[in-house]
Amino acid sequence: MGLPNINIEFKTTAAAAVKRSQKGIVAIILKDAAPAAQGMHALTNATQIPPALGTLNKDYIQRAFLGYVHPPRKVLVYVLSDTAENLAAALSYLATQSFDYVVGPPDCAAEEATEIASWVAAQRAAGLTPKAVLPHKAEDSEGIINFTTAGIKVGEDTYDASGYCSRIAGLIAGTPMTISCTYAPLPEITDVARLAKGDMDTAIDHGEFIVFHDGEKVKVGRGVNSLQTTNPNKGEVFKKIKIVEAVDMIRNDIKMTAQDNYIGKYANSYDNKCLLITAISGYFAQLELDGILQAGSSSVGIDIEAQEAYLQAAGVDTSALSEQEIKEANTGDKVYLKASIKILDAIEDIDLDIVI
Repeated sequence: MGLPNINIEFKTTAAAAVKRSQKGIVAIILKDAAPAAQGMHALTNATQIPPALGTLNKDYIQRAFLGYVHPPRKVLVYVLSDTAENLAAALSYLATQSFDYVVGPPDCAAEEATEIASWVAAQRAAGLTPKAVLPHKAEDSEGIINFTTAGIKVGEDTYDASGYCSRIAGLIAGTPMTISCTYAPLPEITDVARLAKGDMDTAIDHGEFIVFHDGEKVKVGRGVNSLQTTNPNKGEVFKKIKIVEAVDMIRNDIKMTAQDNYIGKYANSYDNKCLLITAISGYFAQLELDGILQAGSSSVGIDIEAQEAYLQAAGVDTSALSEQEIKEANTGDKVYLKASIKILDAIEDIDLDIVI
């Protein structure tokens, strides 16, 4: 009977993806002395900010909601005691939540930034997709945005990089996936520490996210993350926040939709895998129509190398098997796919290894 609902689910997911790509979710970790404010808060607008919080923490959340084209879809706030020795309790809770960017407290210390960066690295290594905006954290990772601008003047107040990480996270989360946050204006800022053009270029080339004054207004330099080291599987395009956003969304959509609607519900036969591949192709086609992927650039199929490695690990001698026989072989409850896509704004194809 095939998979009557897989195509429908992927079409629904693709339609939802375009809506989700307009606005992301920001997670904020705070420390506060007020017991009434401690714990988890899910906010959809600034009027829901817990009144018991201190003024600095309230302002920090408020800045996240400024966004860019849109405000963030949601802001998750986890409040620790102001005497908490680390951020472990907050990070442990956030591991059960879905969000795009996490930031530390407005006075985020170096050791707290390191704690968040390590957590993000572990989550991404496990196939999840959180990212973080951290002050002065050159992490060489597509999952870390290294915000380094100082002397940020807003009215009578001046902030350092840590005090403005929530604003940057909200700005990125409020950037639709069809555009970049490069040159996004921050109209509330009247000035920042000035850098010569050569110094700004060097900072950006070193993976720093900066904002600068162009003579009239303050705006984002370039939408880059901290990634520096590239390889054949992770090229220069992965230095762009826009590209990583799209790759993370697509990989997560495919994995979650297949897990929810395929694994455990249908026999993992070759025929059913082919139907799953057809459904994913339809998902890509919708993203092409909506301007996230380049038209005609997408493909998906069985990952022959991964499938053969699975068979060999299971003790199967694959030396005499044809490519088609490897494709059709039983892989238990695993599905190994390889997709190739071209995200608009990228100059090269991106290969995704997908294990479901």
